[in-house]
This record gives sequence, C-alpha cells and structure tokens, in this order.
Amino acid sequence: MSDSIPPVTEWPEYSVQPLGANPLEMDINAPYDKGDLCWILVCTALCWQITPAIGFLYAGMHRRKSALTMVFQSLFCASACGIQFWLYGYSMYESHTTNPIIGDLSKGIFLNVLAYPSLANSDIPDILYAAFGFTFVTATAMILAGAMLERGRLLPSMVFLLCWTTFVYYFLAYWEWNPSGWLYQLGAYDYAGSGPVHIASGFGALAWSLMLGHRKDPMKESAHPKIPHFRPHNPFLVGLGTILIWFGWFAFNGASTANLSIRSIYVVVNTNLAACGGGIAWTILEYFSTRRFSIIGFCSGIISGLVGITPAAGFVPVYTSALVGAITAIGVFYVVKYKHLIGVDEGLDIFAIHGVGGVIGDILTGFFAADFVPALDGVSTDYEGGWWNRHWKQMGYQLAAAVTCAAWSFVISCILLFIINKIPGLHLRCSEEEELEGLDKKYFADCEVDGYGLGEYGFASHMGGIVGRSSESQGVQSPPVQVDPKKE
Repeated sequence: MSDSIPPVTEWPEYSVQPLGANPLEMDINAPYDKGDLCWILVCTALCWQITPAIGFLYAGMHRRKSALTMVFQSLFCASACGIQFWLYGYSMYESHTTNPIIGDLSKGIFLNVLAYPSLANSDIPDILYAAFGFTFVTATAMILAGAMLERGRLLPSMVFLLCWTTFVYYFLAYWEWNPSGWLYQLGAYDYAGSGPVHIASGFGALAWSLMLGHRKDPMKESAHPKIPHFRPHNPFLVGLGTILIWFGWFAFNGASTANLSIRSIYVVVNTNLAACGGGIAWTILEYFSTRRFSIIGFCSGIISGLVGITPAAGFVPVYTSALVGAITAIGVFYVVKYKHLIGVDEGLDIFAIHGVGGVIGDILTGFFAADFVPALDGVSTDYEGGWWNRHWKQMGYQLAAAVTCAAWSFVISCILLFIINKIPGLHLRCSEEEELEGLDKKYFADCEVDGYGLGEYGFASHMGGIVGRSSESQGVQSPPVQVDPKKE
C-alpha cells in the first residue's frame, strides 16, 4: 500500500460527488488553508457559549424564583436545537437547490456533508460551516426563549421553540443566506444574521408575550402602574452574561466571512466599536433621564450596539461602526422607555433590543455600506455598497428584508402559538399559583422550595435557620423573621 494518497486538485460537480471525494482515495484536506479551518473551528467553540451566556443574562433579569428556568432553557436550546439542526435544519437552508423559498432534505443527518466547499465560501468545507451554523440557531432560539418570562410552561415552550426554528428561522436563513434564496437574489445585505436571528426572535418574542398576557401581581410589587415591572434579582449575572456575549460576538461576526482575511479582522474591530458606542450612548441617555447609572442599562446598550452591527459588520467602514452602535442604542432606549404604550408584558426587552434594534441595523447597513469593505476578504468584489456609494436602491432592499423577516416571524409565531395552546396538555401558561411560587419550584428538583436550592424566604441553612429576603425579589409576602434569642 502507498504511504500517501493523492491530493484533491479539483472538486467534481456536486451532483456527482456531494462529499467532495472519497477520503480513502484522495486527500480531502489539501485544497483548504489550515488557517481558515482553525479560525472557523475556534470561532465555533466561542460562539457556542453565547447560548448559555444568554441564559445567565436572562436569569439575572428574572426574579430569583424563576431564574434557574432560564439556565435550563439555554442548555435545552443547545441540545435539542442541535439534534434538530443535524436531522434536517442545516439541510433546510444550505442545500444545493434552485428553489427561492426553502431547501430540501438532501443534507439531512449530514448524509452529504463532508469536504465539498460550503455555499457560504468555497474556502471552507461544508462540515465546518455546518458546525459553525449550529451555534447560530441555538443562540437565536435562546434569545426568543426569554419571552416565556416567569409565566410560560416549560414543555409547551420547548415544543414552540422547535416548531419556530423549523418554520421561521430556517426559512429566513434560506431566503437571506442561501445563494438561491429570494432575498439573497434581491440583493439584501445581512452580514451575520439580523433578519433570521435578531428581527425574527424579537418579533417572535412580541407574539409570545402577547399570547401569554401579563404576569400576576397580587402584592402590587410592580414599579409600573400599567404593566408588571419587577426588579432583576441579580445584576451581577446580567453583567457576566453580557461580558460572555460580547466576547462570543467577536467570533459570531468575525467568522461569518467563512475564511480568515483582513475582512475578518475588520469585522471584529467594527463589532467592538459598535458595542462601545451602544453602551456609552445608553448610559448617557439613562443618566440624563434618571441622574443615576445602571448595570442593566449599560448592558442593554452594549447588546443593542452588537445587534445593530450584526448585519453591517462586514459592509460598513470602521469609522462608522461606533455610530451604528450608538444610533441603534438610542432607538432601542426610547422603545424601552415607552413600551408601556403598547401594553405588552415583555420584561426582558427582547422585542426592543433584538426586534427594533435589528431593523435599525438593517437600515443603517443600507446607509453606510461601502463597496470596498466586502472586498477585504479577497473574494467579495461584486457589492455596490449603499448610500455611502450613492447606491440609492440598496435602502429599499434593506427595508424589504427587515419588513419581511418581522412580518413572517410575527405571523407564523402567532399561528404556532395558537395551535400549540389548543393541544391538550400543551397550554402555554402555567397556573396562577405556580406563577406566584415560581417556575423553579414547579420544575426543578435542585430547588427544595425556591430558586438556587434555598428556602422559601431566603437562605435556608441545614441547621434550620432562615434569613429573610425582600418580597420584591421573591414575589411573595415575607412573614416576620423568628429569631431564637438563645442562639444569638
């Protein structure tokens, strides 16, 4: 037997050999640059942790009695959506078809996914782009999952998330990212997923919040007279989650070039500056509004900036990226400030930050996109830019994409939620008693009575002592604390 096998020098037609080549007969690694492979694979690992990071962020923004539900939900999204992605999800939006609406099942269970060049970029193999794409759908599902906020039942939420990714995410991803998709063919720019990720999850969360209705507030603990608004129980978790999301977003955006190039570096710089601009803009507005600072607000501004730059990072000049983040954060800030006008109990501001922020990002992409930025990868030289290059009609394409993604997600979400709620055993909302006690107590053996395995009113020691906590953080009326003077 020969000590070496010949390298692949030219890929056959996909219809002839969808795997690229037989690895027992030819070296399928030879055509690929090891730097590209390493960059995308490392970024895949970094992107994965965005999903549990969102769980930490949401857990901190919940009241303590329902916080663990969000951590659990993040791991569910990473697991169940990963299996779904393998079974049929990747094939639905990355199959080699000419259909403008949706793909086929030719890549189901990764049957025809190996060394053939990916549709995203011929510089990396299909199996690597599939690994990277998995992290996008799990993060998107987790962004949406926060809409169940303290009153949604866990099993119906899981069913909805899997149905939503099937009928919303994969359709929109095909339309915008597959070369045969109709929005791709139209010429809409969406560098790393404003439409399928942010706009879709934001408007899906709006639909879910509307279907669930307001949270109960029998103790009149809410700080707002029209819609329930409760103090987040752990700003530290919110800050930690934001740090990990910001860190992961470098990979989320940076690897969306699907190769390692100067454009990849440019995108990382754009991403960082937009987060900086968003955080500072929000903090300034909040200080002038309340004369105080807030970790929650600062983190909201940072994430708004990241959302705004997601469609734009690979298209806009680096000297505009901080402005993109700041404008997005300003728009989101005022949506959050006046969200009570639409009367929806959407306490995590998913609709404002991701839905509205994604739309603003799409519009700013149409305004600031420059033809030289995509060309930095050495491949993408056929982009005309936006208003920056006097390509006036690009704004129309951006608006068409944003409106399409928003409308499709909202309408399909409403239909799915209505159907699921009518299925016996899958009604969306938990009972009032379960809601007041907290979802953690209902679902998790980790909690003896309340969140984090603690007692009903605070830190329950194994010796039987109880330290009281405020009713605001618990959502229940705290009884007087009994103290045994002999133990003091």
